[in-house]
Amino acid sequence: MPEAQNFKNHTRWDPPMHFLVLPLLLVNLAFAITYCVRHWPDHAKLSIWWIVMSVVFIVLAVNSRVKTLRAQDRIIRLEERLRMAALLPVDELARSKALTEAQIVALRFASDDELPALVNRTLDEKLTPEQIKQAINSWRPDYFRV
Repeated sequence: MPEAQNFKNHTRWDPPMHFLVLPLLLVNLAFAITYCVRHWPDHAKLSIWWIVMSVVFIVLAVNSRVKTLRAQDRIIRLEERLRMAALLPVDELARSKALTEAQIVALRFASDDELPALVNRTLDEKLTPEQIKQAINSWRPDYFRV
């Protein structure tokens, strides 16, 4: 069983992406630039193509990661809207429509008992996602985030 999640340890790393793919793509770009500088002008076209493709692969990897997180945020937003519909009174539910996506994503860590008060506090004080997470007393873990 994983360690109990809290504000200090809730950040998730995707080891294959963060520690293998992205570092190797950056090393590949560095090699491509080095090769281009050292073998100019003998292999100019090949070197420039290698640099271009290295940048394309980095953009592809980062873009796929961003799109994955964006899709997860949309799902979290839907889950939290459903949870708020079940836990908040009608007037507070209407008021909760003013929450930003980032605030809703941060509120997912709040327990059912403290969610209504934290939603009101977030709206009244315009809390940032970091402040919301720090204000949570009873942490509701999210072990599925990638």
